[in-house]
Amino acid sequence: MFRDVTPLLANAAAFARCVDLLAEPWQAWPVQAVCGIEARGFIFGAALAHRLCAGFVPLRKPGKLPPPVHGVTYQLEYGDDRLEVQTEALKPGERVLLVDDVLATGGTLQAATTLLAELGVDLLGASVVIELAALHGRQRWPGDRPLHSLLRY
Repeated sequence: MFRDVTPLLANAAAFARCVDLLAEPWQAWPVQAVCGIEARGFIFGAALAHRLCAGFVPLRKPGKLPPPVHGVTYQLEYGDDRLEVQTEALKPGERVLLVDDVLATGGTLQAATTLLAELGVDLLGASVVIELAALHGRQRWPGDRPLHSLLRY
C-alpha cells in the first residue's frame, strides 16, 4: 500500500506543522547538514534544513549528480538500487541528520547510513514522516543513533 504525502504537502498549515515536528527533537543538536533521500526526502529535508539553519545535501539515484560522486548499491525487496552523493558536499566529521518520507523495510535508510559512514561524517540520527512498523525497517537502523518518526502505522 502506497502512503501518499501529497495532501500533507498541499496544505500549508499541515506541512509547516510537519516540519516543526520533524525539527523538534533536533533543536538542541549541532546539525550542520541535513541529507534528504530521493525523492520525497528532498522536500522534507530541505524544509527541515532551513528550519534548523543547516545546509541541505541530496542523496540521489545514479546519474543525477555531477562528478565526483560516491555511491553505494543496495538491495530492495524488488531488486537493486543505488544512492549517490557529491563527494565534496560533505566534510569528514560534519554533523549530519538523515531525512526521508517513509521508513518501510529499512533498506534505503540503511544504504544512506552506509554511504554517509563511508564519507566519514558524524551521523547524528534520522527522522521520517511515516514509519510502517509492520515492515520492521527500524531493525536495520543502527541502535546507537536516534530514529524519530512522526506517524507509525
